[in-house]
Parts: sequence; C-alpha cells; structure tokens
Amino acid sequence: MGTRNGAGAGMGAGSAEGGGLPGAGGGEESTSRRLRARQAAATSKRAAAKTGSVIGSGARLAGRGARAGASRVVQFTGSKGAAESGLAKLVHLQFVSAAGDAAVAVSLAGTLFFTLPTDQARPQVAQFLLLTMAPFAIVAPFIGPFLDRFRHGRRWAIGVTCALRGFLCWVLADAIVNGSVWVFPAALGCLVSSKAFTVTRASAVPRLLPKDFTLVNANSRISLANVAGAAVGGGLAAAISQLGPSWSLRFAFAVFIGGTVLSILLPARVDSSAGERDIGGLLALPPAPGDEAPSHRVLRRFRSLRPSVLQGLRCVLGARLMTGFLTLYLAFMLREQPISHVNPTLLLGLVVAAAGIGNSLGTVTGNLLKDKAPERIGLTVLSVDVAMAIITAVLYGIVTVIAMGLVAGLCGQLAKLSYDALVQRDVPEVVRTSVFARSETAFQISWVIGGALGIILPLIPQVGFGVVAFLLVGVLTWTLVAWRRRLSAERLATDGG
Repeated sequence: MGTRNGAGAGMGAGSAEGGGLPGAGGGEESTSRRLRARQAAATSKRAAAKTGSVIGSGARLAGRGARAGASRVVQFTGSKGAAESGLAKLVHLQFVSAAGDAAVAVSLAGTLFFTLPTDQARPQVAQFLLLTMAPFAIVAPFIGPFLDRFRHGRRWAIGVTCALRGFLCWVLADAIVNGSVWVFPAALGCLVSSKAFTVTRASAVPRLLPKDFTLVNANSRISLANVAGAAVGGGLAAAISQLGPSWSLRFAFAVFIGGTVLSILLPARVDSSAGERDIGGLLALPPAPGDEAPSHRVLRRFRSLRPSVLQGLRCVLGARLMTGFLTLYLAFMLREQPISHVNPTLLLGLVVAAAGIGNSLGTVTGNLLKDKAPERIGLTVLSVDVAMAIITAVLYGIVTVIAMGLVAGLCGQLAKLSYDALVQRDVPEVVRTSVFARSETAFQISWVIGGALGIILPLIPQVGFGVVAFLLVGVLTWTLVAWRRRLSAERLATDGG
C-alpha cells in the first residue's frame, strides 16, 4: 500500500511536473505570440506612419503645384496690363462659363435625345435646333442696337445670362430625374443663354483692351480660357455624373452662380459708352484708295462694312458652318455606322479632343502669324477646310475623321483671329463694339445652320461631307471673286491717282 501510495505520489508528482511542463511551454508560446503581435503592430504603425508621411508629402507637393500653376495662370491672364484694364477678369469669367457649359453637355449627353433610336432622335434634334435658330434669326437685328443702348447695365446683362443658365440647370436636374416635359425647353434655354453670353461678352472685349493690346491678343486669351474651362468643367462633371446626371447639373448650377458674381464684379468700363456710336450711324472711316469724297459716310449694318472686313466675316461663317455640321453629323453617323467596331462614344470623344487641340494650335499659330495679312490667312484656312472635307468624303475612316476635327478647330480659330485683326485695323473704334456684337450673332446662326445640315443630310459620309464641301466651295468662290474685285479697284484707283 505504502509502495503504491509512494508510487502514486511519485506519479502524481510526475504528473504534476509533466502537467507543469506543458503549461510552462504554453506560457512561452503565448508570450512569443504576444511579442510577434507587438512587433507586427509596431511594424504596421511604422508603415502606416511612413505611408501617411508619403501621402501627406504628396498632397503638400500637389497642393503647392496646384497653387503654383494657378498663380502662373493668374499672372499670365493679368500680364501686359490685362489685370489693370480688367481684361483678366473677363478671361476668368470665360473660363467659368465654359466650365459650366461643358458640365451641362456632359450631363445631357446620355440622358437627352442621344439615348433614343436614331430615327426618333434626329427629328427631335431638328426641332431643337430650329427652336434655337429661330430666336437668333428674329432677335439678331435687334441685339446690336439693344446692347448699344443698354449702356449702363451691360455687366448685369452678362450676369443675367449666367444666372439664367444656373436656374435652368437646377430645373433640368429635377426634370431629368422625374422625366418631366421641361427637359427640352430647359436645355434649349441653356443653349440660347450660352449663345447670348458669347454675344454680350464679345461686345465687352474692346472696352477692356490694355494699351498696345490687340483684339487678336485678347481673343486668343479668351479662347485659351474657353478650352481650359471646357476641359476642367467637363472632367469634373464626368466624375460627378457617376452619382447621376442630376448631380453634375447641380455642379453646373454652382458654377454659373459663381459666374454671375464674377459678371457683376467686372470693371465699370464694361458699361461705359464714352465715344462709341452704333454701326448704323455716321462713321469716320479711313478713305479707301482713290476716294475723293469725305471720309464721313453713312454705314448701314454689315453691308456698309469695308470689303476687307466682309471678307473676313465670310471666312468665319464658312468655318462655323463646318464646325456645326461636324458636331451633329458625326454624333449620329458614328452611332449608326461605327468605324471598325470602335466604340462610337470613344471615337466622338477623340474627335472633340482633336478639335480642342486644333483650337489651341490655332491660337498659338494666330499669334505667330500676327504680322501676316489677315485676308490671306482667312482665305487659306477656308481653303484648308474645303480640302479636308473633300478628303474625308473620299477616304472616310478613323484617321480622316479625327483629322477633320483637328482641322476644323484649327481653321475655325485662325479664321476668327484673322477677322478680329481686320476689325481692329479697318473698323473705327467708335463702332467696334457694335460690330462685334452683330458679327458674333451671325457666327452663332451659321453654326446652327451647319448643325441643321448635319441632321438633314443622309448618314452617308460621301454625301454629307460632299455637300458641305460643295457649300464651302461656294463661300470660298464668292469670297475670292469679291477679293479680286477689291484688289482690281484699288489698283485702278492707285494708277489713276
């Protein structure tokens, strides 16, 4: 018994010791695990701290880069006296307006008529353009005189175009969500208000020119602001629209409210009418070669402008006609007949991007060619437009379509800058504002007519681009004949003198 008890005790002790060994081993494992967990946590904290430091440094660098970029942009827009004259504020306003318009375009791209079948969409777009053109066709003869008499509220007139677009964007946001019948009227109102802004803004540019600053320089800066604003506004709206088109429209609403404030804060010189006259009144024109009559003559609207200015006007009208046609014709053509199975939306986006690049290149080229005869530049770019339209009709494909967008943007901008130079050279300062207001209205109508052709013409590239090329050849021939007559008359007058 005692032996058994001793053995039992020994076994018990051994068991206790054996039991103690596993317990002791478990304690060591637990401690090891805790140590490893602490080391891992410490490593994670160090990695997180390092990552946070890198992100923070990147954010600070990005912030400094953005501030430096914005500072350089502000310095550029305000250089050469533009800040003092107030032109820089008008450039900033154009940036904001373009950003808002781009946001509206992105918001409506997938929700309006382009979601319908082509047979249903084309009649609706035709009605839309008809309603767009009608107000300008009717109001165009009165916009210039109205603006010329509305002297002491021009800033408010510009502001109203921004505020109205903001209000209509809010209406559109609710109308799209609810499927309301107000979608088309509100979209139409946005488009008309945007065109009205362009007209009123064009009339303000001559009032804000710094000393020794040309209209070409001013409109080049405004054009660059337009391209940059469209890119920024369109990109932000595309990101916001992932939440729904109503959100990107509300973003556009906020942008236009900011534009309204900027409009009111424009310099008081925008409202000044000192020394200005309406284009329909008595003008002091420099005498044409061989003229013996007094230089004071009564001019009536565009028909009374110098032949050189009318030539530039025709070139811009042809370029805008091409741009309007290309915009809507390709929107339907690429959707109905994709090229090489390329995504139509992607290809249309590439064409739009090419047009934007062409516009920027036109601005740079226009400044490089500022010493060249603007009449020749206008004729050249119109000829290039015609040639590219013919090439696209014959060799329709991805390359030619993108090239057509690039050429349309480049030629359109060069034609406009050439026209600005002609107005600066051959139109008296007292009526320059009135001429710009009227000509901008004519340009907008030409764009709408081109868009209407893009809807009416059959979706056969050889037919569509062929017809437009034929029309542009007619405009080019008309312009060349008038130009040769003018040169002949000047030569005869010089020889006679």
